This record gives sequence, C-alpha cells and structure tokens, in this order.
Amino acid sequence: MRTWFFFLVTVGILPSCNNGSNNISYEGTVPDTISYNFDIRPILSDKCFKCHGPDANKRQVGLRLDIAENAYKALDENPGAHALVPGDPLKSQVFIRISSEDSTMRMPPIESNLPSLTNRQIRLIEKWIEQGAKYEPHWAFVAPEKPALPAVKNNEWPANEIDFFILQKQEQNDLTPNAEADRERLLKRVCLDLIGLPPSLKMMDDFLADTSAEAYEKIVDQLLQEPAYGEKMAVYWLDLARFADSHGFQDDSYRSQWPWRDWVIHAFNENISYKDFITWQLAGDLLPNATKEQILATGFNRNHKITEEGGIIPEEYRVMYVTDRTDMFGKGLLGVTIECAHCHDHKFDPFSQTEYYKLYAFFNNVKEFGIESVVGGPETYAKKPLIEITEEDVNGILDFVNKPDTNQLIVSVMGDLDSLRKTHVLKRGVYDAPGDEVEPGTPESILPFNSQYSRNRLGL
Repeated sequence: MRTWFFFLVTVGILPSCNNGSNNISYEGTVPDTISYNFDIRPILSDKCFKCHGPDANKRQVGLRLDIAENAYKALDENPGAHALVPGDPLKSQVFIRISSEDSTMRMPPIESNLPSLTNRQIRLIEKWIEQGAKYEPHWAFVAPEKPALPAVKNNEWPANEIDFFILQKQEQNDLTPNAEADRERLLKRVCLDLIGLPPSLKMMDDFLADTSAEAYEKIVDQLLQEPAYGEKMAVYWLDLARFADSHGFQDDSYRSQWPWRDWVIHAFNENISYKDFITWQLAGDLLPNATKEQILATGFNRNHKITEEGGIIPEEYRVMYVTDRTDMFGKGLLGVTIECAHCHDHKFDPFSQTEYYKLYAFFNNVKEFGIESVVGGPETYAKKPLIEITEEDVNGILDFVNKPDTNQLIVSVMGDLDSLRKTHVLKRGVYDAPGDEVEPGTPESILPFNSQYSRNRLGL
C-alpha cells in the first residue's frame, strides 16, 4: 500500500527545424517512433473529436477519426479522397487541412473556437502518417509491459529508473533538470507528503546532523511509523469512499460511520496488504469465519447517502444506493467512468449498458431498504445490515476505534440476503423500467469474469 506515484510531465516547446516540402516551420523535436496513444490521441481529442469523434449528434460530414476503419475509408462528400492514407501525408486530408495556410480550408475551422494545431503537433501527425497511421487501443485497456530504459545524453544524472524517463522527455524539449533541493526543503516536502505536517525543530536538527548516505531513507522510515501517516493517507481514501457522518439528503441527520474511518487509519498504519485492504472493504462479510474487523471494513460500501424522509418510493432509493456503489467501484477502484453506461451504452469507452448492470448485480443483493428510519431501537433501523460496537470490542479486536463513551455505537456494513435478488438492465436507468435479466459479471474490455470464482462480491 505504501506506493510512490510518479508523474512524467512533458512541458515546453522550443524552435527547432524546418520542413521545406510544405514551407512549415516545425517547433521542437519529436520522438523517433510516434505513438498514437501518447502523441496523437491527445491532439485529436483536443482538436478534432468535437466534430469528428464518437458523438453522432455532433459529428460533421460523416467523418469519424477515433476509429481507424472510419478514418481510412473514402470521404462521404468526396469519394476520391481519404482522411488518412497510411504512409502518405500529402494524400491524407487530415494533414492537408491542418497544415493549410488558407484559413477557409484549415482545420479546426475558425467557427469551432478551437485553436489551430501548433507546428510541433502538425509534425507529429505528419510523421505518424508516414509511419503508417497506426491506431492503438486506449492505453487504459492494454496490459502494461515494463519498457526498456530510454537512452539519454546525460547518463550521470539519473539516480533511479524513473529518472531516465523524466530526463528523456526533458532532453526532447531542450530542458535540463533543476539542481537538487537543499536538505531543509527535502525534509519539509517529505514530511508534508507522508504525515501532512511540517518537521519539528528536533527532526530538522537530527536530519541535518546525519551526513550518512541513508539519511533520507531513515527519515522516510521514521515518518512511516508516525500515527499521523495513517491519518494523512486516509484523507484521500475517505474522499474516494464518500465518507460522512450524516445522511446527505435534505433531512440530513447524524449517523455513526466514523468507526470505519478509524479502521482505514489503522489499516494504513499497520500496512496491511492492498489485497486485504480491498477485499475486506468489498466483501469482508463474505469471508469464511469473518471477524468483526473484516465486517467493519465493509462500511466502505455503506457510506452512500441514505434518506430518512417520508413520502419517498423505497425501491427508487434502494436502486440509487446500489447505483452509487457500482459507480464508486468504477471510479475508485477501476479508474473508469463506468457510470456513463447506467442509462445507455458508453459513448467513449468500451462499456455496454448490459455490462454496467452485470457489475451492478454484485452490489444488488444487500439486505437494505430504500428509506432510513431512526424511530425505535436498532431492530427497527432500515439501514440494516449493521453491527454494534461494544466496550469489549474496543478493548479487544477493535482497539483502534476511538470510542468516547459507553453509548450504543451502530455502524452500517454490508450483508447479503439469504436468497438471490434478480438484476435487470434498467431501461434509460429508470428504477421501475426493468429490461433483460443479467448475471453478475465484469466488463470484457477490462477483465472478463473468471468462472472459477463465486459470482458475488468476494468473487469480484
């Protein structure tokens, strides 16, 4: 779970060469091999897809540039011409139009309010066409492979493998790395990154006095042992999991989900494996001989808004809760906008509405109600399933819970019905418009569901 994330940022373009064939000045250098995903798709997305992309309602002259077959075929308005002719930019209308000096011909048109392509962007597209105008599946749906380290001019600068990739991009754009920051700034940065607090004077004095080569690694190890580390890391996860101690609708009453928050902090500080961290939160209640801690972790998927207002249609709100869990799983764990397929097939990503409801089916069997009631005791709570945290728990398996007194403490958690609730595609996403019945499953473009696993949240 203690993973460092590095972002390679390409910045700045400086003048470079001139291509005499078209009298166009090309700024900056371009890679030897052009990648559709990393060099071309971003340009087309910014400059072209507005009129020539996946949205059929806004598409102009029948030209679609986001699919290779459509881009290669003859143009509807001029059958003798093609948007892209692999290997020949001068026969490719895309290149002819983006490089034209005639403002009535140049793409994107003035009335689109989109800026013209830069000289470097034009050069990238020209070279891409020369190299065959090869399309690639979106990188998010391609299994990553470890690349070879790129060649760089300054082999003395890189201190680790990531540095080679950063330096390569800098050298392509005639940039040079900054000098290393002084030790006071390095300490301040790592403290703010790991615990969200500035270093104490003693910590700074100790760090400056340590002249060993391992001084920085030692301070990192020290910070990882601080309780504030788990608190800092938990902030991001709580945002992702839509954590709140209130119901979230107009009649916004209090609820006690904070023991789940305490578990998240505890999990980071104990450095439990990412596998367990995710499995317990998605399906801790379904594990064999599940402990109370594992069940508490499933509060992750009960943090959604709950209503306690009168006059509602319970099934409408229950469907809303299931939808929330499905959408959060897509955004938070898969990193995709799966929720766009709630009402129709996804316009941009390879997800059908049927696939959305197959994923939805994993979260559709919870023993819950559409309306929350706080009248009476726990046996009448509509936010079941739930667990009660006792003094014995706090003094034992749940000793990380900061329970302030002996009052009854109830937390909403996951728990499935004894029977199987059927799941249907909801036409246009409407709760009372069921369509075809579906079984639990995962999007094919990400990872087809393996039949050796149970079709429940634990299998997911």
